[in-house]
Amino acid sequence: LSIIHYPLSIIHYPLSIMLISAIVAISQNNVIGRDGHLPWHLSADLKRFKAITTGHSIILGRKNYDDIGRPLPNRTNYVLTRNTAFEAPGCTVCGSLEQALDKARAAGETECFIIGGAAVYREAMPLVKKLYVTRVLSDVDGDVFFPDWGDGWRMVSEESFSADEKNDFATLFQVWER
Repeated sequence: LSIIHYPLSIIHYPLSIMLISAIVAISQNNVIGRDGHLPWHLSADLKRFKAITTGHSIILGRKNYDDIGRPLPNRTNYVLTRNTAFEAPGCTVCGSLEQALDKARAAGETECFIIGGAAVYREAMPLVKKLYVTRVLSDVDGDVFFPDWGDGWRMVSEESFSADEKNDFATLFQVWER
């Protein structure tokens, strides 16, 4: 019987595990945008978004970035575009979702958030394991829709909010996992 000794240098540790999440507000008829903007004002949703994503990486498409007009503070902003000349001061511009996820993972991110728009959500949904949804309890006119979620989701929490002077519609804050 012999004992084999392996030097510690050959043991490879995986990069940190990073949860890929998405966060979105969706109307009852699946609308998420209109004319390049959010089709509602929901102060409670904006506060929730900030509380959940602050301190983490966010991934957004170039059109979404253009609508916001600046990097979101206290977050690492990855902007996706095929335009290699595009510049977004204060952000990291990436040519693909995979590149953005790799950069976030390499930076030690624990939970990375997909924040839209529709094309970015569509591409990312097969990878998303946690979904933070603000369900807007109304049918809303719009021209941008949230894609199919896929199978295997279960709701893990839900909280209800009424419409008021700062929130155009009643909403449900939901968290889904798969």
